[in-house]
Amino acid sequence: MASNGEIHVADDVPLNGSPLDDLAAESFLQRSMSMILEEAVKKATDVRQKVCEWRSPEELKELLDLELRDGGESEAQILERCRDAIRYSVKTTHPHFFNQLYAGLEPYSMVASFITDALKPSLYTYEVSPVFTLMEDAVLRKMVQIVGWEEGDGIFNAGGSMSNMYAMNLARYRDFPEIKELGNSAAPRLVVFTSQECHYSISKAAALMGIGTKNVFVVPSDKRGKMIPSALEEQIKSAKSEGAVPFIVNATAGTTVLGAFDPIDEIADICEKYKLWLHVDACWGGAVLMSKKHRHLMKGIQRANSVAWNPHKMLMACLQCSVFLVRDKTRLLQRCHSARASYLFQQDKFYDLSYDTGDKSIQCSRKPDAFKFWLMWKALGTRELEQRVDRALAIARYLAEEIKKREGFNLLMEPEYANVCFWYIPPSLRDFPDGPEFWKKLHNVAPVIKERMMKKGSMMVGYQPHGGKANFFRMVVISPQVSRQDMDFVLDEIHSLGMDL
Repeated sequence: MASNGEIHVADDVPLNGSPLDDLAAESFLQRSMSMILEEAVKKATDVRQKVCEWRSPEELKELLDLELRDGGESEAQILERCRDAIRYSVKTTHPHFFNQLYAGLEPYSMVASFITDALKPSLYTYEVSPVFTLMEDAVLRKMVQIVGWEEGDGIFNAGGSMSNMYAMNLARYRDFPEIKELGNSAAPRLVVFTSQECHYSISKAAALMGIGTKNVFVVPSDKRGKMIPSALEEQIKSAKSEGAVPFIVNATAGTTVLGAFDPIDEIADICEKYKLWLHVDACWGGAVLMSKKHRHLMKGIQRANSVAWNPHKMLMACLQCSVFLVRDKTRLLQRCHSARASYLFQQDKFYDLSYDTGDKSIQCSRKPDAFKFWLMWKALGTRELEQRVDRALAIARYLAEEIKKREGFNLLMEPEYANVCFWYIPPSLRDFPDGPEFWKKLHNVAPVIKERMMKKGSMMVGYQPHGGKANFFRMVVISPQVSRQDMDFVLDEIHSLGMDL
């Protein structure tokens, strides 16, 4: 032991006390939190402010001074860096942000995010994360119940793409458990079935897992974007005739562009007939399960083997908040993914080891994302979550009806969910004869309007071509901050930005 005042040094580094200035850190936190509330919360949700402050990549690099140097900067400079990061970021919580499948400010979930980042927990063992382990378990149990299963398991993970990969891996493990040790050489040629409207993560999962993208059979969809069950069965027969082994069907509940819901009951009949795993990618559409009025869109969901559901989408939990659910009581997640790391999962611990959930996950470190959903659910209650879903779909219906009334706006199709897809036809094209030249010209309209809205900062609405159709706008309605007046604004603004084209 060193005497009082004696300085201990090792490798030329003084070891007495902490080199950190706690008072300076506290001052910075207080000032930065005040700025966050003002700039990233209050102003970002103010309809009078811009959705984005557009700059080209070259301009933004100069404005942000991205170079990392040997010496640190002052508190004032760092606060300015924070202010610039907020200023030039897209305000996805703004009432006029309709660009993605998430939007709006959720205060309870945001506070949960602040708390977890302050505490820095990792969700692999109960001893490190007792509170959040129990919260995740409670949320999973409730979501399993809402899906309609008597028993089930699940895990929050790093996004819907990851959830879809979990499904594919579990389905393969169930049928060919030896692959875990012996690899793909121990399996026959495995094939996956999914619709042409599915999320691209299905192909990515097949590539990552060594199944191969050419072994993803793409099933045709009808004109509304729903998988055609008879075409699915034909493809299953075709694959089997080639000597391939079908093992999973991916159905989609709420497709990315059209918001279509595959007919789960009919697909489940086919899966049962051929003994295939049925996974439902409900990352976007899963929220309808909260609504008595709209739950019918996922009729048959209780027959699925697994479900992917992102509460950070329609239900507005802070990004990211994604859950994978599986109808299982055999510890399939654990058996499939367990690596039994002895430094984490000791078998002689003093508490119930079933609460050490880390071996169910393909990750090691894992954020407690369930807390972001748990806290808002506790604050709002199930009824309020249901009302949010119902309101979003009612607003989407209002927008569709307004589009039908307005000259120069054409619906792509009647919306089934919160995706409203439409064309804007500028005055110069309204008397143009229908034909290839008309659609070629119309194809160029949406990109120009998108560029103008971004540079003006008035709103953000996505567009895309799809299935051979010319570029059209895709409005996505989510946030309860949004009103009828905001829908009117969107249509007025599109006309204002595009009327000269």
